[in-house]
Amino acid sequence: MKPSHIEHIGIAVKNLEDSISYYEKVLGLECYAVEEVKDQKVKTAFFKVGQTKIELLESTDPEGPIGKFIEKRGEGVHHIAFAVENLENALAEAEANGIQLIDKQPRKGTEGLHIAFLHPKSTGGVLTELCENKAG
Repeated sequence: MKPSHIEHIGIAVKNLEDSISYYEKVLGLECYAVEEVKDQKVKTAFFKVGQTKIELLESTDPEGPIGKFIEKRGEGVHHIAFAVENLENALAEAEANGIQLIDKQPRKGTEGLHIAFLHPKSTGGVLTELCENKAG
């Protein structure tokens, strides 16, 4: 596996609108998309910084993954996502190297990407997402 770039950094926030305001007014970035992922119980907002994106994540349900994360750890960096060319092979390679997979098979993510997560217990405490752009 050789990621081509950091696809995005996911940041858990309590209030998407307040956080969008900070990124736009203080940092001068532009929110170019807001998307809800119902099965993940999350609403997202995206900003671009060079080739890398910032993904803000607001829980739509306290029992969802972001709701539980914020309850346990508070707001802040939730995950780092790397772009890979062949997600299925990247998962097989990670597992062969002793990495615990959260997702054994790719699934649909935001912006049309196919995604899969690696468990932070086996990645030095960092929740790691692998992303593949099937359209590009």
